[in-house]
Amino acid sequence: MAAPPRLVCASSVALVVWAGFCSAVCVEVPSETEAVQGTHMKLLCISCMKREEVTASTVVEWFYRPEGGKDEPIYEYRKTNHEFPSRFSGRLQWNGSKDMQDVSITVLNVTLNDSGIYTCNITREFEFEIHRPLFTSSRSIHLTVVEEAGEDFTSVISEIMMYILLVFLTLWLLIEMVYCYRKVSKAEEAAQENATDYLAIPSENKENCAVPVEE
Repeated sequence: MAAPPRLVCASSVALVVWAGFCSAVCVEVPSETEAVQGTHMKLLCISCMKREEVTASTVVEWFYRPEGGKDEPIYEYRKTNHEFPSRFSGRLQWNGSKDMQDVSITVLNVTLNDSGIYTCNITREFEFEIHRPLFTSSRSIHLTVVEEAGEDFTSVISEIMMYILLVFLTLWLLIEMVYCYRKVSKAEEAAQENATDYLAIPSENKENCAVPVEE
């Protein structure tokens, strides 16, 4: 018995949606989790659209939760940008991309009181002919604000490796210089020995050593 046309069509659409969700078109990278007081901090939130050829409307909601507190809305993107009244008023900047895969915001002039958990909620409504499925995702960033920048472990390792390399190159240069000096000294000693041996030969033997000239 043949399946009804609507069922076949709906199954095809569901298969396309599922296949689209399984094939990423961008890379989701985590945000940094430490900021220095008085600097600008970008809260990175990337949510890859799985099928960029399908039109979708996107709603982005940003929340902030202090230590031991509750989530409070601080920013929203719903076709237009909207900043909620909060401790961040006037200090939030939209850094999202046009394709709405990057929906990041930047906190300007961060303070020690800005430490806490930031949550980015993304809701997409895909516009298919038959139905409009919703896709939701969420990202959380535990931000810590410090007074001064701490020395990065990677930079410390890099400095150590640089000093080791400098010491190695210095030793190698010294070894090369000693090797070259000894080689030159041996060559000079050999030349002096040859000259001494030549001077020690009697004069009549020196004449016999001369190469005869052919006419």
